[in-house]
Amino acid sequence: MKKNNKNTTGKITVGLPNALLYSRYEVLWKTFFATLGAEIVVSGPTTKEILQLGTKVAIDESCLSAKIYLGHILALIGKCDYILVPRISNWGRQRNMCTRFESLYDLSCNTFRYTGQKFLSYNIAVSKKLTEEKAFLDLGMELGFSKKEANDAYKTAKKKEAAAWKNRWKKEEQLYKTDGMKIAVAAHSYLAEDAYFGRPVMDCLKKLGAIPIRVDITDRKEALKQSLKVSPTLKWELNREIAGSLQIHRDKIDGIILLSAFPCGPDSMVNDIITREFRELPVLIIVLDTQNGTAGIETRLESFVDILKFKKGEL
Repeated sequence: MKKNNKNTTGKITVGLPNALLYSRYEVLWKTFFATLGAEIVVSGPTTKEILQLGTKVAIDESCLSAKIYLGHILALIGKCDYILVPRISNWGRQRNMCTRFESLYDLSCNTFRYTGQKFLSYNIAVSKKLTEEKAFLDLGMELGFSKKEANDAYKTAKKKEAAAWKNRWKKEEQLYKTDGMKIAVAAHSYLAEDAYFGRPVMDCLKKLGAIPIRVDITDRKEALKQSLKVSPTLKWELNREIAGSLQIHRDKIDGIILLSAFPCGPDSMVNDIITREFRELPVLIIVLDTQNGTAGIETRLESFVDILKFKKGEL
């Protein structure tokens, strides 16, 4: 997208795909664009139709989460001036993101190049001194706003994001102190919060009388520190947070469910590490794919809960 020298076109409408990093950066993105006076359009929850649309335009080797994401982009095309697709490479040494987050912008632009839809992006690669702050300042100025306007919007957004996240993980932390069978659900936020795939798993566990706790909702700074005890060489940021969160709470949970999207490379490796490093706890691995229906998954969840009850002497 070409830079504008001045923002004189009125309100800009920015589309946010409700998938992948949306659940992680919802507050940051919404506050930043709203502070600049832009209108925001968010795609709806994942449905069977959205999954089918994304699967049709994705290559066969794409992971489930990427297929879902492309479906959400399709749901936004023609409904906004720009669709935000960030490019995030790393947050520094041993803090890499999966390569999908580095290639997603180019993938999206190429996949939908004939639609006429415009895309926005910002680049983060701390190893190359491309910080988040710089990325958002550049993004704001690219949209035609002044550096001061972009800077003020970013600071406002970061402050609101920090407060919202602290409240969220403090609330999740309270679940570890409640009575009942506590099951740590280790899944990326974009999968755990997905209405079509992740939430049914959480709902099923609740119906079975268990207390599902999302380990991705955590004190991220402490989780990254504690992840070194699980694996000192683990480099993927999101997986490190999950592993570190499990380490923090390993004495407070009865079992672990590793929930992944097929065929996620980082998850396949990290799940193996977690299984070996947390041998004192029962672990269930569930890999979700494009197949329809949750009957098989529900049966596996029921069996896992029964195992935990038997282990606790409740069955």
